[in-house]
Amino acid sequence: MGVGDVSKRILLGRKLRSSQLGETLLPKRIALPVFASDALSSVAYAPDEVFIMLSLAGASMYVWSWKIALAVAVVMAAVIASYRQTVHAYPSGGGDYEVATVNLGRTAGTTVASALLVDYILTVAVSISSGAQYAASAIGPLSGHEATFAIVLVLLLTAMNLRGIRESGGFFAVPTYLFMVAIFAMVAFGLVEMLSGNLPAAESAKLTIVPDDRYEGALTTFGLLFLLARAFSSGCAALTGVEAISNGVPAFKRPKSKNAATTLLLLALIAITMMVSVIALAREMGVRMVDPADQGRLLDNGVPVGDTYDQHTVISQIARGVFHDFSPGFYLTVSITGVILVLAANTAFNGFPVLGSILARDGLAPRALGSRGDRLAYSNGIVFLAVMACILIWVFDAETTRLIQLYIVGVFVSFNLSQLGMIRHWTRELRTERNAAARRRMYRSRVINTIGLSFTGVVLVIILITKFLAGAWITLLAMAVFFVLMNGIRHHYDRVAEELAADEEDKVLPTRVHAIVLVSKLHKPTLRALAFAKATRPNALEGVYVATDPASTNALVKEWDDRNIDIPLKMLHSPYRELVRPIVQYATEIRKASPRGVVAVYIPEYVVGRWWEQLLHNQTALRLKGRLLFTPGVMVISVPYQLASSEAARERRMREDLRTRAGDLRTGRLRREDDRVGRRR
Repeated sequence: MGVGDVSKRILLGRKLRSSQLGETLLPKRIALPVFASDALSSVAYAPDEVFIMLSLAGASMYVWSWKIALAVAVVMAAVIASYRQTVHAYPSGGGDYEVATVNLGRTAGTTVASALLVDYILTVAVSISSGAQYAASAIGPLSGHEATFAIVLVLLLTAMNLRGIRESGGFFAVPTYLFMVAIFAMVAFGLVEMLSGNLPAAESAKLTIVPDDRYEGALTTFGLLFLLARAFSSGCAALTGVEAISNGVPAFKRPKSKNAATTLLLLALIAITMMVSVIALAREMGVRMVDPADQGRLLDNGVPVGDTYDQHTVISQIARGVFHDFSPGFYLTVSITGVILVLAANTAFNGFPVLGSILARDGLAPRALGSRGDRLAYSNGIVFLAVMACILIWVFDAETTRLIQLYIVGVFVSFNLSQLGMIRHWTRELRTERNAAARRRMYRSRVINTIGLSFTGVVLVIILITKFLAGAWITLLAMAVFFVLMNGIRHHYDRVAEELAADEEDKVLPTRVHAIVLVSKLHKPTLRALAFAKATRPNALEGVYVATDPASTNALVKEWDDRNIDIPLKMLHSPYRELVRPIVQYATEIRKASPRGVVAVYIPEYVVGRWWEQLLHNQTALRLKGRLLFTPGVMVISVPYQLASSEAARERRMREDLRTRAGDLRTGRLRREDDRVGRRR
């Protein structure tokens, strides 16, 4: 086993056979943290965004915070109820993409796919950047290097996911459940203190907020509605990630759709409770927050706090106040929140590769995205997501405030098209269904999806109005780019399939085969190639030598005659010492002289067994094959000659294959290898 193989095994673990795919499926207790960490982690930044938006008109507008929280909760409940219908109707894992494609057509499906791809990339970028900001505020040396640290975190997550969905899920389950415990404990402590009248004020409660210039004075009805719409759209960031479960149904244990629907219900109960509780507690404790870039509006006894003021997050302020007599509770809550923000990106690392594999199956993405790696994960999709997220983090310097403006547009586009597709699905099913009980279930499901479409449609309009100029246009542009790329890939695959389709003309044999064997020296590889070419009985056979040096040419001709080789030798003179061009031109001329014939070019090659030996030999044969492959009517045949080092490498691989490894007896591999050894003997 080479150094690369050893490193790969250490990083990824042992290979898994395709038959072991069932071992990677997730029970509900692991699926919840794997697919719901993104939606659950939004409680770490969605409340902050609500308070920041409302602060534009001053702290007095915070009276609307709990109402906005309830509105977001209602939308989340409607969306999750709608997705529970989706996982039962479409359990194959296509989610929104499959629903839109089947019921609305390929254009709608491609639109949904482009929206989801952009949203998954943004999920990784936003979550990791937010986690990096948390880490930088706690660890001084990281300040100013948030982007680099965020990229390192992305690479670590990539390595974990390349090991397989079950292993990464087990790793992420502990901090996700610990985050739930920490938040619910904080809320419970806060509720007890509030009921007893001992709820402390937040650290920022003493501050006052100066309204933004655009919101000074009494607000008009339109101004109030626009402000509430902005706060509501920011709070709807809590809905990101709920679609990941419908895309990941194939990763659940059986019964897949039932387990996925149960996980969705658990997600709804936990996420809604956490978000509403945090916003309500923050309001009761008097939390004050403004945009980090506009801290001049925060006053302490009438004096602006200045840019040096460290504005802590909503959860941090609540935890510091609630756990004022129990500092470990505060540090646990804050630290695990930072961790969960990083791990929230894992939702995208599980959803994006599955969606990519489905798109590859449908010809909308490169086929490589549909290939499983050594650990049965869609490795190429994981790597592609990581690369795109790293680019986004680097471009935006890991600034969450800038990235958040690009967020949630794509996911609400997919929400709307998915709900519309489900309505058409139930309408179509009702035309043929005659069972009364089944029809009642379908009517109920259609009502749920109709409510979901109404809510998500309103939210999408609000998002486009309030966030378009703030950065949402970048997301729409990225979606358009993905849409064009996917359609281009589909057209390419369709065109290739059409060209490759067999017809009657493909049965016609070539009228003539002109074989040429490339000669550089009269050594064993050349003699083997000459013998092999002669054994194929072509219509014409000749050796071809590119003459660049008179002395070498004369020596070769003399040796050719001395050996009495009964094959003519063709000399191609190359005054500029080119090797590839004369051969390509000669093969092309032969083809032109016999358009219905073929030219068979035999290339002798010797095979070495060590990577460094490749560097010691020129790659003329490789370059020549690359050129000849683009020449019509020319067939390229490699005639390998294995050197001693390649034989040693082959024996090493055989010994490695015969080596007993953990699990071989259980899986039956040891018995099969013993049988093969016995047959060889």
